[in-house]
Amino acid sequence: KWEKLPDDGNRYEVIGGVLYMSTAPNVWHQLTIGLIHEHIGIPLRRRGIAIAIMAPIGVIMPGADPVQPDFLLIRTERREIIADDGWIRGVPDMIAEVLSPSHPELDTVIKRASYARAGVPEYWMLRPATRDVIVCWTPDTASGEYGNQRLFAADSDLQSPTLPIQLPVAMLFEEPSE
Repeated sequence: KWEKLPDDGNRYEVIGGVLYMSTAPNVWHQLTIGLIHEHIGIPLRRRGIAIAIMAPIGVIMPGADPVQPDFLLIRTERREIIADDGWIRGVPDMIAEVLSPSHPELDTVIKRASYARAGVPEYWMLRPATRDVIVCWTPDTASGEYGNQRLFAADSDLQSPTLPIQLPVAMLFEEPSE
């Protein structure tokens, strides 16, 4: 069982019956997650719109059980998918993953298809190397594809197609050190 895997600093996820292990993320990855939480999660919670959760968190949903997204949002009126055992048992309203340079295909191909099959309404892929965000929405659960996708460049404003979120993309990435 997944819960019995070692607590060794690695992340374990089961997608389509395949076990994936990722090493612990680096500091830039974690800083990006913190910025998402600061600029999106906290404001939405304060407005009573959504609950924001950062990794590590176990999520059980169709075809992806379990996964550990970097960041997710659950609309306040759907908070019942947060089970008594502290796991998310249902489909979050938004999932965001910060791409790792060592295995980008896990987020851009495998998780993307899995999240679409599960019916995740909105999926973000944050790309620190190019400081941009790919937003996918309108999942097709049968094909495992998203019907819509938009790239938000580093100098643009990101506007969510399904949630009341609008902010400059640059706010989601740590400024490079001099």
